[in-house]
Amino acid sequence: MVRETRAPCRPLSSRIREDRQRQPELVKMLNSDELERYARHLVLREVGGPGQAALKRARVLVIGAGGLGAPALLYLAAAGVGTLGVVDDDVVSLSNLQRQVIHATGDVGRPKVDSAKAAVGRLNPHVTVEPHGVRLTDANALDLVSRYELVVDGSDNFATRYLVSDACYFAKKPLVTAAVGVFDGTLTTIRAHETAPDGTLNPTYRCLFPAPPPPGTVPACAEAGILGALTGVIGSLMALEAIREIVGFGDGLVGRLLILDARAMRVEKLSYGWDPHNPLSGTHPTIRDLSVHAGASP
Repeated sequence: MVRETRAPCRPLSSRIREDRQRQPELVKMLNSDELERYARHLVLREVGGPGQAALKRARVLVIGAGGLGAPALLYLAAAGVGTLGVVDDDVVSLSNLQRQVIHATGDVGRPKVDSAKAAVGRLNPHVTVEPHGVRLTDANALDLVSRYELVVDGSDNFATRYLVSDACYFAKKPLVTAAVGVFDGTLTTIRAHETAPDGTLNPTYRCLFPAPPPPGTVPACAEAGILGALTGVIGSLMALEAIREIVGFGDGLVGRLLILDARAMRVEKLSYGWDPHNPLSGTHPTIRDLSVHAGASP
């Protein structure tokens, strides 16, 4: 067993004061309540005053207020993301409450975007929530995505995932996208509008998954079931990756797919790259707008 050693912990108040002295302009964005609320962020060298200010300025669009979107919204709000957009046209049902932790029993029958907005307001009054109680389509996706600087996709169907990823490509927005099965989950970040350090194009979602599986081959959650805690883990990882993207620390998941096997409690990463044959950003692209999604149903 390897014993973990830690450096002596200096008083929290002194570390916050030092951070404020180093970054006075940025920390001025935070009032006294926020300085206390985000104290554990402010003492992190990787976050600090500049990172917390970046979170406060950030505008993040979360697709879906369900199993993945619920924990992602809560942790993004707790972290101090200044503006959260929420897209979901569904209402809360009793069977949602086994995993969609942003909603409560009293919210059954209520639009999910309204329930999510209320929950975020209770958690952190410094966060603005912009509810979009609509179904995402080829007609509105580009407009909605363009209003935000980062998109977090927790949708539960392939049609929406492809639509969101294509919209992010055309709007030049980074995308954190995840999915869950019965006992497994995946997570990756897409920056297909940018190039890698070696000059090659970053991969698109279509480079990773060229085509959705045939209809009927992947059972819906209501048919196959889902482990509620699994959506909490993957949704929290989505929030972590989004925070990392905003603040700019560590190594992200561009070109890497994180895979969690909950049965074996095993985490793996799969590397993937740009496919010159992909129809979005390949050498001979065939998808030039979102009209390819017209009439698609989730």
